[in-house]
Amino acid sequence: MRCLLIALIFTLFATPAFADDAAMNRLVADYDAYALSQNPIEAGHEGDRKALSRLPDVSPGQETLRKSAYEEFKARLNAIDPAGLSDEARLNRAFLAWTLDRRLQSLAFDEDRLPFNSDGGFDQDLNYLAATTNLDTEDDARAWIARLSAAPRYYADNIDNARRGIAARFTQPRMTNEVVLARAKAAAATPPEADPLLKPFTGAKFAPDQVAALRAEAIAVIRDKVRPAQRDFAVFVEKEYLPASRKALGVRSLPGGEAYYRWLVHDHTTTDLTPDQIHAIGLSEVARIRAEMQGVMAETGFKGDLPAFIAMLRKDPRFYATSRQQLLEKASEIAKRIDDKLPRYFATLPRLTYGVRPVPAEIEETYTTGRYFEGAPKLGIAGGYMVNTSHLDQRALYELPALTLHEAAPGHHIQIALGQELQGVPAFRRHADATAFTEGWGLYSETLGLEMGIYRDPYERFGKLSYEAWRACRLVADTGVHWLGWSLDQARACFTENTALSPLNIEVELARYVSWPGQALAYKVGELKISALRKKAEAALGPKFDVRRFHDAVLLAGPLPLDLLEHRVDAWIAAEKAGA
Repeated sequence: MRCLLIALIFTLFATPAFADDAAMNRLVADYDAYALSQNPIEAGHEGDRKALSRLPDVSPGQETLRKSAYEEFKARLNAIDPAGLSDEARLNRAFLAWTLDRRLQSLAFDEDRLPFNSDGGFDQDLNYLAATTNLDTEDDARAWIARLSAAPRYYADNIDNARRGIAARFTQPRMTNEVVLARAKAAAATPPEADPLLKPFTGAKFAPDQVAALRAEAIAVIRDKVRPAQRDFAVFVEKEYLPASRKALGVRSLPGGEAYYRWLVHDHTTTDLTPDQIHAIGLSEVARIRAEMQGVMAETGFKGDLPAFIAMLRKDPRFYATSRQQLLEKASEIAKRIDDKLPRYFATLPRLTYGVRPVPAEIEETYTTGRYFEGAPKLGIAGGYMVNTSHLDQRALYELPALTLHEAAPGHHIQIALGQELQGVPAFRRHADATAFTEGWGLYSETLGLEMGIYRDPYERFGKLSYEAWRACRLVADTGVHWLGWSLDQARACFTENTALSPLNIEVELARYVSWPGQALAYKVGELKISALRKKAEAALGPKFDVRRFHDAVLLAGPLPLDLLEHRVDAWIAAEKAGA
């Protein structure tokens, strides 16, 4: 795959005189239209109002049709000679080749058989949509009610997919299924009048009497359609899925699991690194970061060793907020300090804003410490920096600058919102889930915070290093569990010995890595590549290096597989040298 991408990559600044892009442009337009027809959530974000009333079709029959469609698109793509294409068309060709191969591989492994994990899943999709849906008109409200009405089929199809997993012994482990069961039971027991699925009606812009009437209609749909589907799901998990839990934690233990994990590593990192190579990188990074931690600890004047320092950080009340509001306000203050610095480091910034919001109460117990919810510029929805305000004694303030840099700005919000606003870039690229790029950028942004002056004392810089060690330990733990057959205690040791993460955070994260294999590898692998590309550019350009232009080079083509990113940056370096 790597060689194919390199062979297909465009030369960014040397457009052929007679580019023949017509066939490629038609193919891209056809693929965009097809992909959006299959994903009503993305289509809605693109401004398709009709899509706002639908949920994805995940039935096995539809997946068979998708496979045929992807194969047809691939045949059309292979018939197009890249030699006569313009630079942008070559990039589209290379990116679409990567996308189609990825879709076909996912179908080959029948990933729909694992439709949920400890971090989320299909049963959380409506809650996510409720948190990111605005009702500006009565039509918007009716679309939301129609989307709620689609829940029974959506649940039934996902349950059928999970049953295929049971039949093939391709299931999640018991520790994951117990979390999912608790989540399912809690959802099924929620009174319809208090359901978080009613959130869109708060702040609805049309006539209050009509809002009340449509809200009552939504409550009836939740009671009569959504709630039975949720109860069926809870019964399924308890009676069928939990007893069929896989015995081992690692995905390698599943039928075909070795090939599946190798592919997950490739898919999430967009590299050809092997699980063993990634494990070794993780160990090396942990050792490097730990040495830096020792130096920062010395700056504080602490008189003990590193374990004692970490123990102090986990217990000292001065490092913890005393109320949910205080934690949100602290995160907001950091976010605005970062915003104040952005123009000095970024030549191009998005128009879309973001808010600082609490993680919804219904999911906060098993949710990570922070997350980004992408906005939708065409629907008037801002991005959301989500802060988990539960268990305040587990949410250290010295970690908050790094978290904010990663999840809000200049991390996920800047990268994702810029991608959403790109002009002339196909939707399939703007919505691409190139995990190593997106999460690598988030982790790179944490380090960029040093240059920006966001970390104001050694404790916050230690928090930054702790977060970086956390991502390095992910390389160790994910490959340890899923490739080397480690126990949970073996995986936990890396985090407890080398980070200042709270015990609760560690347990939530471990549950996530066990149930979502490979995803955790993307962060450090992506960050190492972006950092290496910056160092390469600085060395090549010397005083001509401009960090603002470098960030444009990285961000303004949308998320890219790391091979394509490297060639784009190389072309930018060549152009900068030439004075273009």
